[in-house]
Amino acid sequence: MFEQSAEAILPRLYQPVCLWPVSRLLPGLVRLLSAVLLSIVLCIEIAVGAEYVDRDETAAILEAVVAEGVDREWALEVLAAAQRQQSILDAIARPAEKTKPWYEYRKIFLTEKRIDGGVRFAQAHADTLTEVSQRTGVPASLIVAVIGVETYYGRITGSYRVIDALATLAYDYPKRSPFFTQELQHFLVLAYNSGKDPLALKGSYAGAMGYGQFMPSSYRAYARDFDDDGIADIWSNPKDAIYSVANYFVKHGWQPGAAVIERANGDKADSALFDAGLKPATTVGELAKRGLVPLRATDVALAATPLRLEGDDGPEYWVGLNNFYVITRYNHSAMYALSVWLLSQAISEQL
Repeated sequence: MFEQSAEAILPRLYQPVCLWPVSRLLPGLVRLLSAVLLSIVLCIEIAVGAEYVDRDETAAILEAVVAEGVDREWALEVLAAAQRQQSILDAIARPAEKTKPWYEYRKIFLTEKRIDGGVRFAQAHADTLTEVSQRTGVPASLIVAVIGVETYYGRITGSYRVIDALATLAYDYPKRSPFFTQELQHFLVLAYNSGKDPLALKGSYAGAMGYGQFMPSSYRAYARDFDDDGIADIWSNPKDAIYSVANYFVKHGWQPGAAVIERANGDKADSALFDAGLKPATTVGELAKRGLVPLRATDVALAATPLRLEGDDGPEYWVGLNNFYVITRYNHSAMYALSVWLLSQAISEQL
């Protein structure tokens, strides 16, 4: 597929396909209706895609991907097939991390059903998880929990075409257009190099893909081929997906065997503490001096970040350590990272 440029196919599709007289369509009522419907779909898709192809931003996108070896005409045809999706713009405007308090957010992921699913996934892929954990130092239960939170262990990987998601956000979401433009470029490169059909790959409304919901840039940087079959297949090969998730943590500084996060007493803590970001910028000892004290003995020299979350019965206080920060690199949300970690512990307890 994709053997001719968008400029070459647009006139041919718009005029002959859209304007064919009925007498030249295939005989038979069913075939006639099918041909008409197909013509309408093609006309709509090309018309929408042509809007992206003709946009000023497209020249820079093409220049970037061609510099990485992508065929220009192939890239044009992929962009010509991209369709703007309003539902994507609606979804990205209301992420759960920003609309739900912690006591509601955690209930999405910390359920018996998801824990049981994690146990079954871990048992089904025990050999792979054991080997990957030994290679990387990342706990098997943590890898499983990430996949469980992201896609319910590969069951829910997203229904949007990745090309539609990334094009919609790159061209029509000004707030984060630079980021999604780069992701669109990464996607075109990875699809071209891997031989994957760029119009068949599906993912989330943000363009995240596969078991572990890798963005295209993350795929290119961190996806790994576990079984040496020539491709890091995070879409349909759980072995590659498991190895890729673990590699992501390794590359972001996971410390094997180190603590992740501790509950703390913060009733008397300085409220200004909690204005800090996710990256540890102080130590456990300094936090303790300002009223945030871990409930368990913790090395006072460890880098730490203070957390206050809205629990069922009031504020919950936590001290996040380096490995907790590494989890937040997967999704820049303290609630996400804590859900992943607590789910991993629940799964581990049942294995």
